[in-house]
Amino acid sequence: MIGQDGGVPIPPLRRNPVQRRSAERLGRILDACAELLDEVSYEELSTRAVAERAGVPIGSVYRFFSNKRAMAEALAHRNLDEYAERITRRLAVSATSATSDVAGAGGGGWREAMDVVVDEYLAMKRGAPGFALIEFGHPVPATEPPEQPNHLVADRLRTLLADRLGGGRDEAAEERLRVAFLLAVETADALLRLAFRMDPEGDPAIVAETKELLRAYLARVLD
Repeated sequence: MIGQDGGVPIPPLRRNPVQRRSAERLGRILDACAELLDEVSYEELSTRAVAERAGVPIGSVYRFFSNKRAMAEALAHRNLDEYAERITRRLAVSATSATSDVAGAGGGGWREAMDVVVDEYLAMKRGAPGFALIEFGHPVPATEPPEQPNHLVADRLRTLLADRLGGGRDEAAEERLRVAFLLAVETADALLRLAFRMDPEGDPAIVAETKELLRAYLARVLD
């Protein structure tokens, strides 16, 4: 399955929902998983508890997911889809408001876009169920190999912001942009985690400095 903007592939389900009722049931299962992750740790999460919270038979959970890891992965990818949609909506509003100003066409360029990227992450961190624990990759027990969700996020953002980043680069320049976005995402991830350790709502000073750092670093590649 492919993300809604054609970006990151979603892990395959055991069975893809065909009917609307089946899709709604899948949505309830993932909603229940997210709610429970606000209440318990990943290790304490169980498919049975998710089924009870969603109001579905345990067999309905296993119809879609082989285990809780697969369920958490699907939730992480749904979070990434939602994140991309929120960014797209914000940038569309910005571009519309700028159409009367020729100099502002494009909605403010890549700097504004990166501010939106940070702001929408903060909004999800503060309010999206289960996001504080799952974000874009499920918590990895010590016995399981680590994933690389930030690679997925960086690639998704480059695709999403392509019109703001400009085109016409050769292969070497595109590779430099890919690496730059990965480093920017990794850096922002670390700094924003620090912001939420300092303040449950995200320390405003650290958030502001993170935005400044991203602008200064990416300017080397994008300006």
